[in-house]
Amino acid sequence: MDKNEKIVFETEEGDIDFYVLEQTMIAGTNYIIVTDDMESEDGSFLILKEDKTVNPENDEEIATYCVIEDENELKAVVKVFDELLEDIDLEV
Repeated sequence: MDKNEKIVFETEEGDIDFYVLEQTMIAGTNYIIVTDDMESEDGSFLILKEDKTVNPENDEEIATYCVIEDENELKAVVKVFDELLEDIDLEV
């Protein structure tokens, strides 16, 4: 996944476009930080955790992304992204 690549997420409420700011792998788990607005300095961001499942119909691996529920895990991942994205101040 390229930085600043626009990707479409399929949700229960419909499709949402996000731009990937950065991605990292921690302890074998892939995390991405995304935003819906590349132009605004005050834009919001989401940190999403990748969860891979296997499609039972064709045995293909499917990547799904979810919001991190665990507060300690989120703090640790924010700290890593804060170091990777030196020019962006991440406030949770």
